[in-house]
Amino acid sequence: MDKEKLEAEVDSFKHTFREIKEEVGKFIVGQEDIIQNVLISICCGGHVLLEGVPGLGKTALVNTIATALELKFKRIQFTPDLLPSDVVGTQILTENQGKREFSFQPGPVFCNILLADEINRATPKTQSALLETMQEKRVTVANTTHSIGLPFFVLATQNPIENDGTYPLPEAQLDRFFFKLKVEIPNHDEFVEILHRTSGKEQPKLYPAATGKDIISMGKTISEIPIATEVMDHLVKIVRATHPGNENAPTEVNQYVRNGASPRAAQAILAASRASAILDGRYHVAKEDIDKMAVQAIRHRLILSFEGEAEGVNPDHIIESIISKVRKS
Repeated sequence: MDKEKLEAEVDSFKHTFREIKEEVGKFIVGQEDIIQNVLISICCGGHVLLEGVPGLGKTALVNTIATALELKFKRIQFTPDLLPSDVVGTQILTENQGKREFSFQPGPVFCNILLADEINRATPKTQSALLETMQEKRVTVANTTHSIGLPFFVLATQNPIENDGTYPLPEAQLDRFFFKLKVEIPNHDEFVEILHRTSGKEQPKLYPAATGKDIISMGKTISEIPIATEVMDHLVKIVRATHPGNENAPTEVNQYVRNGASPRAAQAILAASRASAILDGRYHVAKEDIDKMAVQAIRHRLILSFEGEAEGVNPDHIIESIISKVRKS
């Protein structure tokens, strides 16, 4: 791609991204990093796992983003009695011109943005029903494959402090999430502003700032941003250092990690770093972009050992140690 065309696409990307973010900011108070990272993930075609205690606005954030993007939105409240057919759809017996036949009844996954609320409350069997959908953007029921329209994103929430009635997400499904983002409690000023916005007579009015075609176009722009060999090597070293026994693995990895991140983590970091470079006004990926995006792309892909689980080791600290050691290598 020639330089002038790339510059025009980058300018369009930044303009559209800013408009979406401003529209979401009309309703969501603070959480700027969370909003930016969710939008980066969406532009890259990735799914997001939002973790935080109840009442921090995770569901409201997803609803607001769906409105700002003018996309078809569906919500599933995950519960222990939820069945796979309640998610992907099922075959039903219908009568057509006197003949009985089975027809496919689409489930709520046939949308553009799916909110999987409290995803860790469903059984592993139901959670796994999303695997094919998240990876292949399709559903197979009764040996028949049904494609889901693009764009398609799963924005899932989970509560980290309540274990009763919850099931840990399978590693294979965790690996399908582009980012895992931790939603923190707002500060004092943000708390006050939340009360003002939610308890007044009038609620902020939201308007679509982009369409599904815009999001797909933004994803293509991201893929055009070049990355130098040296920066790519930096990325690969970080991901490989999450595995015990690697030459760049710090002591924490060898002691507390059972399995490290997959190549899918490297793909997520690369795509997100390209988006980060665009938003910083650059036409190339820097090592700083890699470092900035590594934590949220790897934290849910690190499988801690029994010792790590028992000592309550924070994966974020391990990733920061990895980045520090790779920087010095």
